This record gives sequence, C-alpha cells and structure tokens, in this order.
Amino acid sequence: MASQQRAERALHEAATGRSWTFGELLAWSDRSSAPPTGRVFPQGLGADFILEVLRGWRHGCCVCPLEVGQEAPRIPPPPPGMVHLKLTSASTGSARMVAFQAGQLAADPAHIVATMGLRPDWPNLGAISLAHSYGFSNLVLPLLLHGIPLVLAASSLPEALRRAAAGEPALTLPGVPALWRAWHEADAIPAGVRLAISAGAPLPLELERTVFQQRGVKIHNFYGSSECGGIAYDRSPQPRSDARSVGTAMQGVSLDVGADGCLRVRGPNVAETYWPDAAGPLGDGCFQTTDLAEFHGDELHLLGRAGDVIHVAGRKVAPEAIEQALRHHTAIRDCLVFG
Repeated sequence: MASQQRAERALHEAATGRSWTFGELLAWSDRSSAPPTGRVFPQGLGADFILEVLRGWRHGCCVCPLEVGQEAPRIPPPPPGMVHLKLTSASTGSARMVAFQAGQLAADPAHIVATMGLRPDWPNLGAISLAHSYGFSNLVLPLLLHGIPLVLAASSLPEALRRAAAGEPALTLPGVPALWRAWHEADAIPAGVRLAISAGAPLPLELERTVFQQRGVKIHNFYGSSECGGIAYDRSPQPRSDARSVGTAMQGVSLDVGADGCLRVRGPNVAETYWPDAAGPLGDGCFQTTDLAEFHGDELHLLGRAGDVIHVAGRKVAPEAIEQALRHHTAIRDCLVFG
C-alpha cells in the first residue's frame, strides 16, 4: 500500500501534531530493530501503537495488542503460523486469547472496507481503543492494509474530539454508544462526519433517532466479536425501527442459526483457535456464538444471550425483550433486567 500512496498522509497524531506519510511509515518499519522476543505488545492511544505493530510485522513477530496499563500475558509461544493474538473481552466467560493466521486477520478489514464503504478521502478519526478488536480492525488494519488514513485523537473526551477533527473536511468516526451519547450531549460531533459507526454494545434507538433528527448523522449499528471481527452491519441510511436489529451480514461472512437458537458465523475472517486452551466454540472456519438470534428476511435480530434467558411460567424470556418493552415508556431513559 505504501508504494502506491507513498507521498500521501497516512497518520496524524493530534496530541503532538506529528504526521507520517505512507512512505515514511514504510521507511520507519525498514529501519526498526528486531524485538528481543518473537512477540510484540503494542499499547497506548498514540502513534507509537501503530509503529509497534509495523515493527512486529517487519520482523515476523506475533502481535498482541494491550490496553493501557495492561500487563503482557504469560503464555507459551502460539502455534506456528499465528501472527496475531487478541485478548477476549471475557463477556461470555474467563478471558483468554484468540489466535489468527495472516489471512484470517486480513479478511476482517477487507470485509469492513467493502461493507462500510471506507474511503481514503474520509480519514478515520480514532477515539476508541486501538487494542480492542473493534478499534484494531476498523482503525489500524484499514490504515496499514487498505490505505485509509488515520487521525488519532488524544482521548475520547469531547474537547479532544473537537481538536482532532479541526480542519478535517470529511471523516469516518467509529464510536461506542456511551461515547456517542457524550459527544452528542456536549455538541462535539464533528461537522465533517460522513460515516458514523457504533459497536461494542447495543445502540439505543432513542440515541440513534435523536442524533439523526438533530444533527443529520445516521449512526450505523455494527455487531462483531473478538473471534471473527465484523459479523453484521446496518447499511440503512435511516434510523432503525427495531432495537434488536444489527443489520445484515458483512460482505464475505455467512450466518445461520443453529438448533439451539444461537448464531453461527462462517468466513475467512474466523480465527484459527483459542490459546493456550484450544477448547471452545471455534474452529474449521466457524464460530458458534452464545447470542440468540433470528432472521427477518436478510436482517439479523439479536434476542439476548443463551445463558441469560429467564424462565417464567414454563416460558423462556430474554432480558433484552423486557428491556425493550420498558424503554418504550416515556419516563424510562434506559434500564437493565436481571434474571
């Protein structure tokens, strides 16, 4: 990618004002020293994270991104051919690592760029974690593999977002629901946002509609997992009418629902294995989620987690269904239902 866009801006760090062209990133990686071990652990919110990824790639090391302040895991070397390790969010159990081969890692940003329509003239504005699966696949990999420039904000705070967006006529802004609410309430959503994306948690309909009505910005709901990256995406230009909808399957990804009612994901983006404990619902290009799902035509609706189902008078009710009903009440802004 650098050879095709050598002189074009690739990376800008708002906190320091530093910028790199694609050619400069390539030259830096060529000059970088080999890591002392066969793994690198990029960490932080700034450009050094990107440079450490490049150093790992240049010297054939396995890359394992870490959150700020997170210690490197003590695990044995991954199996041969594994180039990337993700720490899972532990939302469905104890934390462990997910191992990817190069082709599996590269497939996810290819699907994202094709499905979402990421463009070099709409740089990504990075205000989310670069280490998390979402940020790595939507910000880091499109930069390094597809030439989508990246502007790094100093933090996710509204004022930092404003400063990073200053002078940028068109932007793509990935966020999470809590950030979108904070940015909206602080009147900090940049005027240049051409593509707005939300993942990491369910996007409330009320927030999606309010931002659309007041700012003309459609926030696109995005659903994924550490084990495979992007799964489904709301391509619609209008706000959704059903909070359960997460859009349609990502380009290149195949979805179906198993006999247990849970979603299954197949595609070249699915990871190779868990590590160091390989046991789990992952392998042979298929990831078995614990998300209860159903299809309405091509549109995927999530009904809750299999382990969270509440049994009431012989019937199974997902907490999310109760939450959705409660949120329709004018006196309720948000709620959380426990079994």
